[in-house]
Amino acid sequence: TGWWMSEKLDGIRAYWDGSQFLSRNGNKFHAPSWFTEGLPADLHLDGELFGGRNEFQATSGIVKSFAAGDRWKKLTYEVFDAPSLDLPFEKRLKRVRTQAERKLNAYMRVVQHTLCEGNEHVETELDKLTKDGAEGLMLRKPGSKYVRSRSTTLLKVKTFQDCEAVVVGYNKGKGKYEGQAGSLDARLDNGIQFNVGSGMSDGQRRNPPPIGSIITVKFFEYTKDGKPRFPTFVGVRVDADKSKFAKWLIDGND
Repeated sequence: TGWWMSEKLDGIRAYWDGSQFLSRNGNKFHAPSWFTEGLPADLHLDGELFGGRNEFQATSGIVKSFAAGDRWKKLTYEVFDAPSLDLPFEKRLKRVRTQAERKLNAYMRVVQHTLCEGNEHVETELDKLTKDGAEGLMLRKPGSKYVRSRSTTLLKVKTFQDCEAVVVGYNKGKGKYEGQAGSLDARLDNGIQFNVGSGMSDGQRRNPPPIGSIITVKFFEYTKDGKPRFPTFVGVRVDADKSKFAKWLIDGND
C-alpha cells in the first residue's frame, strides 16, 4: 500500500545523458537526430525505447541497427525517472512531467504511475494489463532515491519469470520447419542446458540467432533440475553482459 504502480514496458532500456541514448552497459544507441531533437541537455532521463506491447523483437531490431532510419518513427521514449536529480521519486517524476509538457520532443512520453491501494489492487491491475498483452507491473517505493542497479525500492511483478541464456547450438526442425532451426540449444549462466523453440518466428527459424548470442527467455517456473519450465523465446538482448557466459562460449557443449 502506498507504493507507485506502473506498467512494466517490454522495450529497450535507454538512458538519456543530455546528448545521446546509452544502454545499461554504457553503449550508444544510434537514434536519428530528429528522434532526439528537443530532449533536455540539462536533465538526464531513464526510460524505455518502446514499440508497443508484444513488439520486443521489432523494437530490438530497430534500436540495435546503425541505419534504421524512419523505422525509429515506430518507437516512443517512455520516461519513468530522472537520474541526475538527487530528489525523492515524486519530485523527480514531477520534473519529468514538466519537461514533457513543454512538448519539445515529439517522441517523449511519461510512464503513468498510480498509487497502489493494496495487494488486491496489484492483482487486479496485473490481470488487466497481462490480458491486454503487457509484460507486468513495476512497484516503486514512495520517496525513494534513484538507484541505477537493482534495488529493493523498485520491484517487478509478473505472472511469469524470465532469464538470460546463451545460444550454444541448434536442433534441426521437422515437418514445416525441415531445413531450419527447430529449437535453440541454450545455457543458463550456471551451465544448465535446455532447449527453446516456442516463440520463434519463421524468419528466426530460417536465420536463428548466432551461437554466442544472449537471449531472453520467459518461462513459468524452474523444474527440480533447474531448467526453465515451458520456455518461450522472447528475443536477442541488444546489450547483454556476456562475461557471465564466457565459460560456456569457450567450452561449447562440453
